[in-house]
Amino acid sequence: MRMEMTGVLSNKISKEDLKPGDHIYSWRHGYVYTHHGVYIGDEKVVHFTRGGSGQEIGTGTVLDRIILSSSPTHCSENPCPRCGENQSNVSGVLCSCIDCFLSGGDLYRFQYSVSYAVFLAKARGGTCTLAASDPPEDVLHRADFLLKNGFGAYNLFKNNCEDFAIYCKTGLLILSSLSVGRSGQACSFIAAATSIVSSPLRFLTTSFSGLAAVGCGMYCISRVVSDIGVRRDVVKIPVERLASPSGLDELQTEAAVKDD
Repeated sequence: MRMEMTGVLSNKISKEDLKPGDHIYSWRHGYVYTHHGVYIGDEKVVHFTRGGSGQEIGTGTVLDRIILSSSPTHCSENPCPRCGENQSNVSGVLCSCIDCFLSGGDLYRFQYSVSYAVFLAKARGGTCTLAASDPPEDVLHRADFLLKNGFGAYNLFKNNCEDFAIYCKTGLLILSSLSVGRSGQACSFIAAATSIVSSPLRFLTTSFSGLAAVGCGMYCISRVVSDIGVRRDVVKIPVERLASPSGLDELQTEAAVKDD
């Protein structure tokens, strides 16, 4: 029972367990957030990063610049001989060695097609989804294509490393006039911040335990309804449609016209 519970609550794996097409991630800054990528074999990972150059990514807050930078830091001072260059200030879709991707952290595998029970048991976002994964050959094709053509501009809440990896695995984009993607960890941050403040149920109780129960319930509901596996504004998009630099913007414009 203890081993089964460990498997539910942790996605940690060893490098020997990796398979091409795996969606992997590693925790950063003391488990504050996760950085995601797609393992393509030969100890290489394709991932999406904003780098450390101070590139605008939407909100432009101190949180964005300091906490949520997703650039590889393992080789920030000395260029990695396996990656071929210093990638710490490079933005966009990169191919890094597994060590640079992990940046000294542990290795975890993102889970797909999980049950509602498992999804809710993993209280932190950015570790699993209700959506199903496509075959590894489709995943690797998308990762290779986007490595050559890019994935648009990095945006913390609309187009980040988790959105990239999930798209490679599923071909799904959250496409509406409001957003072109919202990762599980971004949604969990938003849900945690607004679960009590925005809930009318908070007026039904004044006790700490009551507020905690209301907040927990709203947080869980928010995570479920925002998951890419159940949202109704999700569209399967061929990767070739993202070839142009404005590919994501064009798709969002089309969605806005349909909404109107």
